[in-house]
Amino acid sequence: MDGDIQSYVVVLNDEEQYSIWPAGRDLPAGWRGAGVRGSQADCLAHIGEVWTDMRPLSLRRTVDQAAPATHQ
Repeated sequence: MDGDIQSYVVVLNDEEQYSIWPAGRDLPAGWRGAGVRGSQADCLAHIGEVWTDMRPLSLRRTVDQAAPATHQ
């Protein structure tokens, strides 16, 4: 959004899925701060850099645990 002067924080949940949240507001249940604060564009750029695997953590773990068994 052009002209957006709102400050945001990057948040993530237990499945390591990312989002942004307006700074200064209580975080929704199940989400925690990721230590990044800035403009909407800056926060989204950070997420674009660090969230390279969109699969939920539980799925990544399941696939990683099953992978060695398929290579035997």
